[in-house]
Amino acid sequence: MKSYTKTYLKYFGYALDDFMPCEICGNRAVDIHHIDCKGMGGSKLKDGIENIMALCREHHIEYGDKKQYIDFLKDIHNQRLNNK
Repeated sequence: MKSYTKTYLKYFGYALDDFMPCEICGNRAVDIHHIDCKGMGGSKLKDGIENIMALCREHHIEYGDKKQYIDFLKDIHNQRLNNK
Protein backbone atom coordinates (compact mmCIF):
# COMPACT_ATOMS: atom_id res chain seq x y z
CA MET A 1 0.00 0.00 0.00
CA LYS A 2 1.27 3.46 -0.90
CA SER A 3 2.31 5.72 1.99
CA TYR A 4 -0.15 8.45 0.99
CA THR A 5 -2.99 5.90 1.05
CA LYS A 6 -1.97 4.95 4.59
CA THR A 7 -1.94 8.66 5.50
CA TYR A 8 -5.49 9.12 4.20
CA LEU A 9 -6.85 6.00 5.91
CA LYS A 10 -5.22 6.89 9.24
CA TYR A 11 -6.35 10.52 9.19
CA PHE A 12 -10.01 9.64 8.60
CA GLY A 13 -9.95 6.43 10.67
CA TYR A 14 -10.69 4.01 7.84
CA ALA A 15 -9.59 0.39 7.63
CA LEU A 16 -8.49 -0.84 4.21
CA ASP A 17 -11.75 -2.75 3.66
CA ASP A 18 -14.09 0.02 4.96
CA PHE A 19 -16.48 1.85 2.68
CA MET A 20 -14.75 5.11 1.83
CA PRO A 21 -16.90 7.72 0.07
CA CYS A 22 -15.85 9.73 -2.94
CA GLU A 23 -15.43 13.30 -1.71
CA ILE A 24 -17.43 14.59 -4.69
CA CYS A 25 -20.43 12.27 -4.99
CA GLY A 26 -20.41 9.92 -2.00
CA ASN A 27 -20.15 6.73 -4.06
CA ARG A 28 -17.43 4.21 -3.19
CA ALA A 29 -13.99 5.76 -3.63
CA VAL A 30 -11.43 3.54 -5.29
CA ASP A 31 -8.56 6.00 -5.76
CA ILE A 32 -6.59 8.29 -3.49
CA HIS A 33 -5.82 11.25 -5.72
CA HIS A 34 -3.10 13.88 -5.43
CA ILE A 35 -4.85 17.21 -5.97
CA ASP A 36 -1.59 18.91 -6.93
CA CYS A 37 0.12 16.11 -8.83
CA LYS A 38 3.46 14.79 -7.68
CA GLY A 39 4.98 15.02 -11.15
CA MET A 40 7.82 12.93 -12.43
CA GLY A 41 9.80 11.57 -9.52
CA GLY A 42 7.29 12.93 -7.06
CA SER A 43 7.70 14.76 -3.81
CA LYS A 44 6.99 13.42 -0.34
CA LEU A 45 5.73 16.90 0.57
CA LYS A 46 2.74 16.37 -1.71
CA ASP A 47 1.71 13.20 0.18
CA GLY A 48 0.21 15.19 3.08
CA ILE A 49 -3.47 15.00 3.94
CA GLU A 50 -4.02 18.51 2.56
CA ASN A 51 -3.13 17.27 -0.94
CA ILE A 52 -4.80 13.85 -1.13
CA MET A 53 -8.46 13.01 -1.51
CA ALA A 54 -10.62 9.96 -2.10
CA LEU A 55 -12.37 9.76 -5.47
CA CYS A 56 -14.52 7.24 -7.30
CA ARG A 57 -13.09 6.14 -10.62
CA GLU A 58 -15.54 8.28 -12.61
CA HIS A 59 -14.53 11.50 -10.86
CA HIS A 60 -10.85 10.60 -10.87
CA ILE A 61 -11.03 10.30 -14.66
CA GLU A 62 -13.17 13.44 -15.02
CA TYR A 63 -11.25 15.78 -12.70
CA GLY A 64 -7.89 14.17 -11.91
CA ASP A 65 -4.68 15.77 -13.13
CA LYS A 66 -6.49 18.55 -15.01
CA LYS A 67 -5.22 21.98 -14.03
CA GLN A 68 -8.58 23.68 -14.56
CA TYR A 69 -10.09 21.59 -11.71
CA ILE A 70 -7.40 21.97 -9.04
CA ASP A 71 -9.17 24.82 -7.21
CA PHE A 72 -12.49 22.94 -7.39
CA LEU A 73 -10.91 19.82 -5.87
CA LYS A 74 -9.10 21.84 -3.19
CA ASP A 75 -12.37 23.53 -2.16
CA ILE A 76 -14.21 20.22 -1.85
CA HIS A 77 -11.35 18.59 0.03
CA ASN A 78 -10.96 21.53 2.42
CA GLN A 79 -14.66 21.25 3.28
CA ARG A 80 -14.10 17.56 4.08
CA LEU A 81 -11.10 18.39 6.25
CA ASN A 82 -12.99 21.14 8.08
CA ASN A 83 -15.95 18.83 8.78
CA LYS A 84 -13.87 16.00 10.23
